[in-house]
Amino acid sequence: MFEGMGLGGCILQAEYKFIKKAAMAFFFSVTTPFGIALGLALASTYKENSPRSLITVGLLNASSAGLLIYMALVDLLAADFMGPKLQGSIKLQIKSYIAVLLGAGGMSLMAKWA
Repeated sequence: MFEGMGLGGCILQAEYKFIKKAAMAFFFSVTTPFGIALGLALASTYKENSPRSLITVGLLNASSAGLLIYMALVDLLAADFMGPKLQGSIKLQIKSYIAVLLGAGGMSLMAKWA
């Protein structure tokens, strides 16, 4: 739900013409029903423990994790870490790096049980 609101806000703020905005909104709204239909169609042939399924799931999980890490480090953290407030204080930089490492470690620890 929140992703849809966020993407909708970004589409509205973008400097595109109406046709391009409508196409973006259309394709975003069609992807979930398309994925559900595809899942229903493949449910009868899907074998959960086959090597092909395990490799596919592993590759998709790895690519999703890589995209999330990239977005977190490049788009979110870089703006904060390169700001004038953080660049002006070594103590604040050290505290921020420790907080990031503790957060990443905590998420890794929780992922072990997921």
